[in-house]
Amino acid sequence: MSKVSTNQPLGTPAWIDLGVPDLDRAKAFYRALFGWEYEERSAATGPFTLCLLRGQRVAALRPVTAADPEGESWWHVHLATDDCDRTAKEIVVSGGTVLVPPADVADLGRTAVVADPTGARFSLWQGRTLAGCELVNEPCALVRNDLACPDPGPARRFYATVFDFTLDGNDDLPGFDFTFLRRPDGHEIGGIFGAPAAPASRWQTVFEVADTDELVALAVAAGGTAGAPEDAPYGRMAAITDPFGTSFSVITRPSPAS
Repeated sequence: MSKVSTNQPLGTPAWIDLGVPDLDRAKAFYRALFGWEYEERSAATGPFTLCLLRGQRVAALRPVTAADPEGESWWHVHLATDDCDRTAKEIVVSGGTVLVPPADVADLGRTAVVADPTGARFSLWQGRTLAGCELVNEPCALVRNDLACPDPGPARRFYATVFDFTLDGNDDLPGFDFTFLRRPDGHEIGGIFGAPAAPASRWQTVFEVADTDELVALAVAAGGTAGAPEDAPYGRMAAITDPFGTSFSVITRPSPAS
Protein backbone atom coordinates (compact mmCIF):
# COMPACT_ATOMS: atom_id res chain seq x y z
CA MET A 1 0.00 0.00 0.00
CA SER A 2 1.19 3.53 -0.76
CA LYS A 3 -0.37 6.77 0.39
CA VAL A 4 0.42 9.80 -1.76
CA SER A 5 0.09 13.34 -0.40
CA THR A 6 2.69 15.30 -2.39
CA ASN A 7 3.15 15.92 -6.10
CA GLN A 8 4.97 13.12 -7.89
CA PRO A 9 8.20 13.61 -9.88
CA LEU A 10 8.01 14.41 -13.59
CA GLY A 11 6.46 11.66 -15.71
CA THR A 12 5.05 9.55 -12.87
CA PRO A 13 1.51 8.26 -13.52
CA ALA A 14 -0.30 10.49 -11.04
CA TRP A 15 -4.01 10.34 -11.85
CA ILE A 16 -6.56 8.43 -13.91
CA ASP A 17 -10.00 9.32 -15.18
CA LEU A 18 -12.63 7.85 -17.46
CA GLY A 19 -15.24 9.41 -19.72
CA VAL A 20 -18.54 7.51 -19.60
CA PRO A 21 -21.93 8.00 -21.30
CA ASP A 22 -23.90 7.11 -18.16
CA LEU A 23 -22.41 8.22 -14.84
CA ASP A 24 -24.95 6.45 -12.65
CA ARG A 25 -24.39 3.11 -14.34
CA ALA A 26 -20.62 3.59 -14.25
CA LYS A 27 -20.69 4.38 -10.53
CA ALA A 28 -22.73 1.27 -9.83
CA PHE A 29 -20.34 -0.93 -11.83
CA TYR A 30 -17.14 0.34 -10.23
CA ARG A 31 -18.69 0.30 -6.76
CA ALA A 32 -19.53 -3.37 -7.30
CA LEU A 33 -15.93 -4.10 -8.37
CA PHE A 34 -13.87 -1.94 -6.05
CA GLY A 35 -16.21 -0.72 -3.33
CA TRP A 36 -15.67 2.90 -4.39
CA GLU A 37 -17.74 5.74 -2.97
CA TYR A 38 -18.18 9.04 -4.78
CA GLU A 39 -17.88 12.80 -4.43
CA GLU A 40 -19.51 15.08 -6.99
CA ARG A 41 -17.51 18.10 -8.19
CA SER A 42 -17.67 20.64 -10.99
CA ALA A 43 -15.17 22.67 -13.00
CA ALA A 44 -15.21 25.03 -15.96
CA THR A 45 -15.04 21.97 -18.22
CA GLY A 46 -18.16 20.48 -16.61
CA PRO A 47 -19.19 18.15 -13.76
CA PHE A 48 -17.13 15.17 -12.70
CA THR A 49 -17.17 12.51 -10.00
CA LEU A 50 -14.24 11.73 -7.71
CA CYS A 51 -13.89 8.03 -6.82
CA LEU A 52 -13.03 7.37 -3.18
CA LEU A 53 -11.45 4.36 -1.51
CA ARG A 54 -11.69 4.60 2.30
CA GLY A 55 -12.25 8.32 1.85
CA GLN A 56 -9.13 8.78 -0.32
CA ARG A 57 -9.39 9.98 -3.92
CA VAL A 58 -8.17 7.34 -6.37
CA ALA A 59 -9.73 8.21 -9.77
CA ALA A 60 -12.46 10.23 -11.48
CA LEU A 61 -15.45 9.57 -13.72
CA ARG A 62 -16.81 12.23 -16.07
CA PRO A 63 -19.26 12.57 -18.94
CA VAL A 64 -17.84 11.78 -22.37
CA THR A 65 -16.56 14.91 -24.14
CA ALA A 66 -15.25 15.79 -27.59
CA ALA A 67 -11.73 15.16 -26.24
CA ASP A 68 -12.49 11.45 -25.88
CA PRO A 69 -11.57 9.34 -28.91
CA GLU A 70 -14.32 7.56 -30.77
CA GLY A 71 -14.32 3.79 -30.72
CA GLU A 72 -12.34 1.87 -28.11
CA SER A 73 -12.58 3.29 -24.59
CA TRP A 74 -9.93 3.13 -21.88
CA TRP A 75 -8.89 4.67 -18.58
CA HIS A 76 -6.94 7.86 -19.23
CA VAL A 77 -3.58 8.23 -17.47
CA HIS A 78 -2.18 11.61 -16.36
CA LEU A 79 1.60 11.99 -16.07
CA ALA A 80 2.92 14.34 -13.41
CA THR A 81 4.55 17.68 -14.14
CA ASP A 82 5.36 20.71 -12.01
CA ASP A 83 4.56 23.00 -14.98
CA CYS A 84 1.74 21.80 -17.23
CA ASP A 85 2.10 24.64 -19.74
CA ARG A 86 5.85 24.17 -20.18
CA THR A 87 5.60 20.39 -20.56
CA ALA A 88 2.80 20.80 -23.13
CA LYS A 89 5.13 22.99 -25.21
CA GLU A 90 7.95 20.42 -24.90
CA ILE A 91 5.57 17.71 -26.11
CA VAL A 92 4.91 19.64 -29.32
CA VAL A 93 8.63 20.31 -29.87
CA SER A 94 9.30 16.57 -29.42
CA GLY A 95 6.77 15.50 -32.06
CA GLY A 96 3.64 15.12 -29.96
CA THR A 97 0.33 16.97 -30.13
CA VAL A 98 -1.69 19.06 -27.68
CA LEU A 99 -5.32 17.99 -28.12
CA VAL A 100 -6.83 20.09 -25.31
CA PRO A 101 -4.77 23.06 -24.07
CA PRO A 102 -3.79 23.41 -20.40
CA ALA A 103 -6.71 24.31 -18.12
CA ASP A 104 -7.50 24.31 -14.42
CA VAL A 105 -9.66 21.55 -12.91
CA ALA A 106 -11.43 23.43 -10.13
CA ASP A 107 -8.87 23.88 -7.33
CA LEU A 108 -7.47 20.37 -7.79
CA GLY A 109 -4.82 20.91 -10.44
CA ARG A 110 -3.98 21.90 -13.99
CA THR A 111 -4.19 19.47 -16.89
CA ALA A 112 -3.85 19.15 -20.66
CA VAL A 113 -4.79 16.33 -23.04
CA VAL A 114 -1.93 15.37 -25.35
CA ALA A 115 -0.81 12.61 -27.71
CA ASP A 116 2.61 11.12 -28.37
CA PRO A 117 3.98 10.72 -31.94
CA THR A 118 2.37 7.25 -32.21
CA GLY A 119 -1.09 8.66 -31.42
CA ALA A 120 -1.35 7.40 -27.83
CA ARG A 121 -3.36 9.86 -25.76
CA PHE A 122 -2.57 10.80 -22.19
CA SER A 123 -2.85 13.87 -19.98
CA LEU A 124 -0.56 15.97 -17.86
CA TRP A 125 -1.25 16.61 -14.18
CA GLN A 126 0.11 19.56 -12.21
CA GLY A 127 -1.26 18.97 -8.75
CA ARG A 128 -2.52 21.77 -6.55
CA THR A 129 -4.90 20.67 -3.81
CA LEU A 130 -4.86 17.16 -5.31
CA ALA A 131 -1.45 15.60 -5.88
CA GLY A 132 -3.12 12.74 -7.78
CA CYS A 133 -4.26 9.28 -6.69
CA GLU A 134 -4.06 9.34 -2.91
CA LEU A 135 -3.83 5.54 -2.64
CA VAL A 136 -1.93 3.31 -5.08
CA ASN A 137 -0.43 -0.19 -5.13
CA GLU A 138 -3.15 -1.76 -3.00
CA PRO A 139 -6.37 -3.66 -3.78
CA CYS A 140 -9.01 -1.57 -5.61
CA ALA A 141 -6.49 1.11 -6.60
CA LEU A 142 -4.15 1.85 -9.49
CA VAL A 143 -1.03 -0.29 -9.63
CA ARG A 144 0.40 0.14 -13.14
CA ASN A 145 0.23 1.77 -16.57
CA ASP A 146 1.94 0.48 -19.73
CA LEU A 147 1.91 1.69 -23.31
CA ALA A 148 1.17 -0.81 -26.09
CA CYS A 149 1.88 0.35 -29.62
CA PRO A 150 2.51 -1.18 -33.05
CA ASP A 151 5.71 0.85 -33.59
CA PRO A 152 7.43 1.42 -30.24
CA GLY A 153 10.59 3.14 -31.49
CA PRO A 154 9.18 6.68 -31.80
CA ALA A 155 7.36 6.29 -28.48
CA ARG A 156 10.55 5.30 -26.67
CA ARG A 157 12.42 8.31 -28.05
CA PHE A 158 9.56 10.66 -27.23
CA TYR A 159 9.11 9.67 -23.56
CA ALA A 160 12.86 9.59 -22.97
CA THR A 161 13.15 13.12 -24.39
CA VAL A 162 10.14 14.77 -22.72
CA PHE A 163 10.28 13.04 -19.33
CA ASP A 164 13.97 12.08 -19.16
CA PHE A 165 13.14 8.40 -18.75
CA THR A 166 15.79 5.73 -19.13
CA LEU A 167 14.96 2.70 -21.29
CA ASP A 168 15.76 -0.79 -20.01
CA GLY A 169 14.98 -4.26 -21.32
CA ASN A 170 13.10 -6.94 -19.38
CA ASP A 171 14.65 -10.40 -19.02
CA ASP A 172 11.49 -11.68 -17.29
CA LEU A 173 9.55 -11.55 -20.57
CA PRO A 174 11.64 -13.35 -23.17
CA GLY A 175 10.13 -13.16 -26.61
CA PHE A 176 8.30 -9.91 -25.82
CA ASP A 177 9.34 -6.49 -27.07
CA PHE A 178 9.11 -4.70 -23.73
CA THR A 179 11.04 -1.70 -22.44
CA PHE A 180 10.93 -0.43 -18.85
CA LEU A 181 10.49 3.33 -18.43
CA ARG A 182 12.39 4.61 -15.40
CA ARG A 183 12.73 8.08 -13.89
CA PRO A 184 16.24 9.50 -13.41
CA ASP A 185 16.09 8.30 -9.78
CA GLY A 186 15.64 4.72 -11.03
CA HIS A 187 11.95 4.40 -10.12
CA GLU A 188 10.01 2.31 -12.65
CA ILE A 189 6.91 4.17 -13.86
CA GLY A 190 5.73 1.61 -16.43
CA GLY A 191 6.84 0.29 -19.77
CA ILE A 192 6.33 0.15 -23.51
CA PHE A 193 5.14 -2.99 -25.28
CA GLY A 194 5.88 -3.38 -28.96
CA ALA A 195 2.62 -4.89 -30.22
CA PRO A 196 2.62 -5.10 -34.04
CA ALA A 197 -0.94 -6.44 -34.13
CA ALA A 198 -2.37 -3.68 -31.92
CA PRO A 199 -4.98 -1.59 -33.81
CA ALA A 200 -3.67 1.62 -32.22
CA SER A 201 -1.26 2.92 -29.59
CA ARG A 202 -2.76 3.35 -26.14
CA TRP A 203 -1.88 3.45 -22.49
CA GLN A 204 -3.28 0.50 -20.54
CA THR A 205 -4.34 0.67 -16.88
CA VAL A 206 -3.99 -2.11 -14.33
CA PHE A 207 -5.77 -2.15 -10.96
CA GLU A 208 -4.60 -4.27 -8.07
CA VAL A 209 -7.19 -6.62 -6.55
CA ALA A 210 -7.17 -9.07 -3.66
CA ASP A 211 -8.52 -11.99 -5.72
CA THR A 212 -8.52 -11.88 -9.52
CA ASP A 213 -10.93 -14.80 -9.90
CA GLU A 214 -13.43 -13.22 -7.54
CA LEU A 215 -13.13 -9.88 -9.34
CA VAL A 216 -13.87 -11.55 -12.68
CA ALA A 217 -17.10 -12.95 -11.24
CA LEU A 218 -18.05 -9.55 -9.82
CA ALA A 219 -17.44 -7.84 -13.16
CA VAL A 220 -19.67 -10.25 -15.05
CA ALA A 221 -22.42 -10.01 -12.42
CA ALA A 222 -22.29 -6.20 -12.62
CA GLY A 223 -22.82 -6.14 -16.39
CA GLY A 224 -19.27 -6.24 -17.71
CA THR A 225 -17.27 -8.97 -19.43
CA ALA A 226 -13.98 -10.61 -18.51
CA GLY A 227 -11.31 -12.85 -19.90
CA ALA A 228 -10.19 -15.97 -18.11
CA PRO A 229 -7.70 -15.29 -15.28
CA GLU A 230 -4.13 -16.23 -16.17
CA ASP A 231 -0.93 -16.52 -14.17
CA ALA A 232 1.75 -14.07 -15.38
CA PRO A 233 5.32 -13.45 -14.17
CA TYR A 234 4.15 -10.73 -11.78
CA GLY A 235 0.83 -12.11 -10.58
CA ARG A 236 -2.57 -13.49 -11.58
CA MET A 237 -4.21 -11.24 -14.18
CA ALA A 238 -7.44 -10.86 -16.12
CA ALA A 239 -8.76 -8.48 -18.76
CA ILE A 240 -11.99 -6.69 -17.85
CA THR A 241 -14.42 -4.70 -19.99
CA ASP A 242 -17.00 -2.44 -18.35
CA PRO A 243 -20.58 -2.02 -19.66
CA PHE A 244 -19.44 0.81 -21.97
CA GLY A 245 -16.61 -1.12 -23.63
CA THR A 246 -13.82 0.29 -21.49
CA SER A 247 -10.98 -2.21 -21.25
CA PHE A 248 -8.53 -2.50 -18.36
CA SER A 249 -6.73 -5.23 -16.44
CA VAL A 250 -6.60 -6.43 -12.85
CA ILE A 251 -3.84 -8.26 -11.03
CA THR A 252 -3.36 -10.08 -7.75
CA ARG A 253 0.30 -9.83 -6.93
CA PRO A 254 2.08 -12.43 -4.79
CA SER A 255 2.46 -11.48 -1.16
CA PRO A 256 6.03 -10.48 -0.17
CA ALA A 257 6.40 -13.76 1.72
CA SER A 258 5.37 -15.88 -1.32
